[in-house]
Amino acid sequence: MNETLQRWLTLSREELDDIYRKAKPGSIPQGDTQGTAILAGGPFPRLFATVARLLAWQGKVFDLFKPNFDSGVLVNKISPAGINLIAAKVYRDHSWMDGKDTIVIDYSKTSLFARQIRDEIREVEPGLYLGKVWWGNHRILDFALETNT
Repeated sequence: MNETLQRWLTLSREELDDIYRKAKPGSIPQGDTQGTAILAGGPFPRLFATVARLLAWQGKVFDLFKPNFDSGVLVNKISPAGINLIAAKVYRDHSWMDGKDTIVIDYSKTSLFARQIRDEIREVEPGLYLGKVWWGNHRILDFALETNT
């Protein structure tokens, strides 16, 4: 696990929000990413991240559209087997957190199960993204994505 990501697991929600606000969107990831759920400020954050990865969510697989690779689709890797399920549209838009540019992962038109969910990600360092999960208008969780670069 990336050293920066290890540090994120020790931070409060407010500290993670500050990191997110300072980051630029960066490039939209392409291909397979490894995900880490972050329960900021919660009890046993490393244990939560490990259990979530083993039993529920391992990351996302992005497929971007040409010509400029500024939008596309993705699927989440779900279950202990990492089955590709729960599709979303990916595009650039304004963040619900601070109104600045971000990468949006939008499930509203692609998933009956997750239609209330919207993720936002920004690239904090090359290949490492910090994400925010919204359920309706409420933020519920943070997460990280690591690319294979």
